[in-house]
Amino acid sequence: MLKCRTVWKKLAPLARSSSTVCRQNVRRPGLNSGRIPTCVPAAHMSTGPAGGGRENQLYVLLVAATCVGGGVYAYLTVKGDSQRYQDRIDEISSRPSKQAAEQPAALIQLEPPAVEAIETAAVPEPEPQAAPASSPEEPSPPAPDAEVLAPVETTEPPPAAEPVVEASPEEAAEPPAAAVVEEEPPAPSEPSPAELTEPAPAPVAESGDSSPASLKLPSHTPYLLIGGGTASFAAARSIRARDPGAKVLIVTDELVPPYMRPPLSKELWFSDDPSVTETLRFKQWNGKERSIYFQPPSFYINAEELDGAENGGVAVLSGRKVVHMDVRGNKITLDDDTEISYDKCLIATGGAPRNLQVIERAGEEVMKKTTLFRKVEDFKSLDKVSRNVKSITIIGGGFLGSELACALGRRSTECDLEVIQMFPEKGNMGKVLPEYLSNWTTEKVKREGVKVISEALVKSVVCKDDKLEIQLKDGRLVKTDHIVAAVGLEPNVDLAKSAGLEVDSDFGGFRVNAELQARSNIWVAGDAACFYDIRLGRRRVEHHDHAVVSGRLAGENMTGANKPYWHQSMFWSDLGPDVGYEAIGIVDSSLPTVGVFAKATAKDTPRAATEKSGTGIRSESETEDTATSAVASSTSAPAMVQQKDEYGKGVIFYLRDKVVVGIILWNVFNRMPIARKIIKDGEEHADLNEVAKLFNIHDD
Repeated sequence: MLKCRTVWKKLAPLARSSSTVCRQNVRRPGLNSGRIPTCVPAAHMSTGPAGGGRENQLYVLLVAATCVGGGVYAYLTVKGDSQRYQDRIDEISSRPSKQAAEQPAALIQLEPPAVEAIETAAVPEPEPQAAPASSPEEPSPPAPDAEVLAPVETTEPPPAAEPVVEASPEEAAEPPAAAVVEEEPPAPSEPSPAELTEPAPAPVAESGDSSPASLKLPSHTPYLLIGGGTASFAAARSIRARDPGAKVLIVTDELVPPYMRPPLSKELWFSDDPSVTETLRFKQWNGKERSIYFQPPSFYINAEELDGAENGGVAVLSGRKVVHMDVRGNKITLDDDTEISYDKCLIATGGAPRNLQVIERAGEEVMKKTTLFRKVEDFKSLDKVSRNVKSITIIGGGFLGSELACALGRRSTECDLEVIQMFPEKGNMGKVLPEYLSNWTTEKVKREGVKVISEALVKSVVCKDDKLEIQLKDGRLVKTDHIVAAVGLEPNVDLAKSAGLEVDSDFGGFRVNAELQARSNIWVAGDAACFYDIRLGRRRVEHHDHAVVSGRLAGENMTGANKPYWHQSMFWSDLGPDVGYEAIGIVDSSLPTVGVFAKATAKDTPRAATEKSGTGIRSESETEDTATSAVASSTSAPAMVQQKDEYGKGVIFYLRDKVVVGIILWNVFNRMPIARKIIKDGEEHADLNEVAKLFNIHDD
């Protein structure tokens, strides 16, 4: 119709001009009628050149054709618009029946996100919006409703897809729907056993289909903690202490909430409860009972509810692994392709237990009979194995290997189990303890029922007749049913490549400064941190207390504290309830050492230490204290004990350039602040016997 009008405007002047000429030609003969016969004008109009008769006919035909063409075009245009309008109305009316017939399953699958999207897009009704439409673009408002209910429908016109993003939040689009499906399986495994069985059903119910509105992971979190170990929990607690309304998200590949690892190789093995692998509750050396979990499930909130938590909280996203880290974009990618952005991030990925290359090359059959001890699942697995085999061999003479050897040695008398411990050093804990104390520790482990094989280098491992044969390089052959490899920890630095973070070539782990920063908004704590110790230089520590202290400091710095890591973390090891030691600083048997010992009493045992402190994790109380002044005992120090097997209690000083850089307190407890101050001072001491008086080891 518009085109017809345009043509008419162009032709109208021409038509008016032609009609004027015709009228003029008609008038002229009339004016001269007195002189010219009446028949002459007729002849002039039809044949005479003066009047232009042929041109007039062409003008008339052109005008007529134009009018007819315009009318036909207008008729066809109006009819076509009417038909398209009717087709669009019929299509809109038929949508509900199409959706009900074609996609009943999709409605049920996507019901959780659809509920929220429908609530935001339910106000505009399809029919009222489509009725006044005069063009194909205006019926688009029904699209959001139809798109949410049937996302796979391909008959929708392209313009209808755009309002979906505008009418509902990004979280209501299809990626969260996929994430919801992934999130459901880990939820039932978050609650801890025993004392946590009461709160356990709550998280499961909240993450089920019964609450569809909550099934949406946060796309952004102010504080993101990667890793679910001790360092992450300490950081979360520190962040919440300084920022009570903080929202903290912990992402971990384990299926349980944060827990303490030391009991896995210590107290849990001495429990009389046959269901200890399920309850994960244990009696401390002082007789008090507790769980390995830091907090019950009720302490945490669901990750899906973190965005809406008015007072903030700590959420644990379990069973997920961070596979990529975009430092510039401040976001991470999970193993299910979910992306989460952050303001500040802590990497506390810990490490994975190492294995011997000869075992890895031995094949799948040998690997099935080998345990790499690190997590709750490893404790449960080894406990089951120890009750069903006749012989277990522990390879490794460090902290973990010695603790497991003593623990399984106690069980050997009950279950007729042969326990073998082999290591390349001359004595147990040979890399840490001076030789005389390492030999004493070896005898202690033997008294626990363990067969010790020292200076053992494994050459090969094969499986024959359902038995493992360990061939040593000196020709000795050891046959066993199962192997526990306790040969150290490999820091988990998989994110370093994608994140562009530096890994220390000497110590391993993410290289950070004294404030535990790897970047301006990224911190690292725990086993994976290679930090700068302002007193002892660059270090990496793999112990519980370091995880507590470094995690706590990282959390403080994430909230703006800007504190350097000056605290000397301690570590401890117990060879059963009667012998234990605590250490701080650099304890390396290759360094010069000076030991001062005294006769032990009934108070000088791990059992007595935990009874006095009230906790089985001694570092939790030790790290809260500082030594403002060291007061020596007034009791005179007797001569150093020289008799063999009389190392009841004492202090071992490790020296570097005549300065004390490490201290071991052997069956001496609750004195760590004094040791920490000695290392912090960094002074030379002419007589370490006098320094030993500060620990009151000669008091009864």
